[in-house]
Amino acid sequence: MQGTIDGFSYGAVTPVAAFLMACLGAALGLRCTTRSLRTERSFKAGWLALGATSIGSGIWTMHFIAMMGFSVEEAPIGYDKAITFASLAVAIVVVGVGIFLVGYRGATPMALVTGGTITGLGVATMHYLGMAGMRLDGQFEYDTITVTLSVVIAVSASTAALWAAVSIHGFLPSLGAAVVMGVAVSGMHYTGMAALRVHLHAATLPGTTAGDTPTGFLVPMLIGPACFLLVAGVVVMFDPLVVMGTPDWEDAAAGRALGIPAQRQVPRFGTHADPASFHSQRRDPVDHHDR
Repeated sequence: MQGTIDGFSYGAVTPVAAFLMACLGAALGLRCTTRSLRTERSFKAGWLALGATSIGSGIWTMHFIAMMGFSVEEAPIGYDKAITFASLAVAIVVVGVGIFLVGYRGATPMALVTGGTITGLGVATMHYLGMAGMRLDGQFEYDTITVTLSVVIAVSASTAALWAAVSIHGFLPSLGAAVVMGVAVSGMHYTGMAALRVHLHAATLPGTTAGDTPTGFLVPMLIGPACFLLVAGVVVMFDPLVVMGTPDWEDAAAGRALGIPAQRQVPRFGTHADPASFHSQRRDPVDHHDR
C-alpha cells in the first residue's frame, strides 16, 4: 500500500525555522573558518573544530526541524535514538574533515574541490542516515535520479561555501554566503524528500494516528545542538575579528602605522602578500637579536 506523505504538516513554520537554523550554523561555521586563517597556528584547530561543529549541528538541527512537519497519513512515525544521534556525529566529523582540509591547505583549487566534496557528502550522508533512523510500519524507496540531484546540490553548496570562507573577508558578504548555503542545504533536504516513496506493510484505520507525530520525540533531542549554536554564536560575537572580518592587508597597514615589523605580518591563506612590506624586507632587513 502506498503511503500518503505530507512534508508540511505545520505549514510554512517548519521550513522557515529549518532554513534559519541552517543559515545560523553556516554563518557561524564560515566565520570560524575564516577566523582560523587569521590566527596563530596553535589556535587554528580550535576555530576549525568550532566551525565544523557549528555547521554540522546547524545542518542536523535543520533536518529534524523540517522532519517535524513530515507525516505519513496512514501510519505513526518514530525514530531510533542511536541512529538519529549517529547522524549528528557523522555530520560533524565528515564536515570537519572538509573544513580542516581547507583550513590547513588554503584556497587552492584541489583543496576546495576535495574539501567541498567531502563536506557535501557529509551533509547528504547525515540526511539519509537520519531518514534511515525513522521507524514506521513500512519501507522507504527513493528515486535514484532525484537522490543524485540532492547530493550534487549538497556538494556544490559546500564547495561554494568553503570558497567563500577563505576568499571573502567582509562580514556582510560572508553573511550572504551563509544565506546561500542555507538555501542550498534546505533545497538539498527537500529535494531528497521529493525522492521518497513510502510503501506500507499494512493499512492503519483512519484516525488512529492522531497525536502520533514525531514532535514530542524530536524537540528534546534538538535542545542540545540548538543550545550549542547559541553558545557558539556568543563566542563568535565576542571576537571582533570574526564579526568585522577586517582584511589582512588592512591589518598589515595598521601594523606598520604602529611600528610593528613587516616581517612579523605573515600573509594568511587566501590572501596575497603586501608588495610594499615585501620590498621593505628586502631593502631593510631587521636583526631581531639587536632588539
